[in-house]
Amino acid sequence: MAEFDTGIPSVRLVQQWIKEKKQIEVKLSTDEVLLGNIIWQDPQCLYLIDDSQQNTLIWRQALVCLKPQG
Repeated sequence: MAEFDTGIPSVRLVQQWIKEKKQIEVKLSTDEVLLGNIIWQDPQCLYLIDDSQQNTLIWRQALVCLKPQG
């Protein structure tokens, strides 16, 4: 398993968004767009909860981009 490197700027930025409870737009490789709050991240996945409390586990390899909203 890959080590989770918290020194990488992208990992630190996502951690900042988690701490600030920012709403994030997540675009997936399937062209699906999700909107919600990232609750945690690990080397393989992000865990997102949307406004209707729908829980989504997203594999990092499926990510195209993340955009903070507002």
